[in-house]
Amino acid sequence: MTHRLALASVVLVFAGAVAGCSQLPSSAATDTVVTVPTTTVPVTTVPVTTVPVTTVPTTTVPTTTAPTTTAPVTTVPDTTVPVTTPPTLPPVSAVAIETRQIGTSVAGRPITAVRRGEVGGRVVLVIGVIHGDEAAGAQIVDLLGQLDVPVGIDLWLVPSMNPDGQADVDRHNANQVDLNRNFPYKWGPIGSPGDGQYAGTGPASEPETQAMVAFIDEIRPDLVIWYHQDLFRIAPGTGRDGTIRARYAELVGLPVVSITGGTYTGVAATWARRAIDPGVAFIVELGPTLSADEAEVHARAVLTVASEAN
Repeated sequence: MTHRLALASVVLVFAGAVAGCSQLPSSAATDTVVTVPTTTVPVTTVPVTTVPVTTVPTTTVPTTTAPTTTAPVTTVPDTTVPVTTPPTLPPVSAVAIETRQIGTSVAGRPITAVRRGEVGGRVVLVIGVIHGDEAAGAQIVDLLGQLDVPVGIDLWLVPSMNPDGQADVDRHNANQVDLNRNFPYKWGPIGSPGDGQYAGTGPASEPETQAMVAFIDEIRPDLVIWYHQDLFRIAPGTGRDGTIRARYAELVGLPVVSITGGTYTGVAATWARRAIDPGVAFIVELGPTLSADEAEVHARAVLTVASEAN
């Protein structure tokens, strides 16, 4: 009980002390805990201001296309010196139209003719070999079988009308006849078998001559060329015949000089000129040898004179 009374006295004393504290100066309250009542500050809600979105209108800047300025092209004139070349003859064909056997030799070898160019054109006949030991003309005929033929030319090629003599490298045929003395025009007896100019037993007595006579009578060429060796010349002629001879000689570099020293009866070219009149037929005497380049010059000369107006 005593304890309770004591405790109550303490409480009262403490309460009185507290009550008197308000009278104390501020400096005396340094160690006193003061409870400050809580002041609730009301929350002010700021209204949300919505800023209206301003849509800026799209301004399309028109595209300005600058006009295209084309710089004029200045063409510099070509200062290349033109190369002068012989005129090119327009080709018609590089292949044979026809190959035929026009006869046989004494020994049975075929005598053939090859046709090239344009059927119905100017008929031209070239014989490579008549004397078997003068065979360079065969090179020219061989090239004529490969080169393009100009338009308007009906070209016939006989590589050799004396295949037996060519095989034996002999002037004569197998009967020992000089075929260039055996043609019908102004034929005359010359020598005997084995002689250089033996003319045979009569006009066109040899199968080779007969084959050529029949063939030329059939195709009626306007131009016939026969190759021989080795006098290196072309005999002069007159009129149209002389003009074509001179032109050929000019193209190949042969002199135009008369041929002398033999008995000229039954000659192939002389007969042909009469048989195909007003056609032209002549002999080209080559040199002892003929290079590949020279053969080509002759072959092109044939095509040139064949295609020229003459």
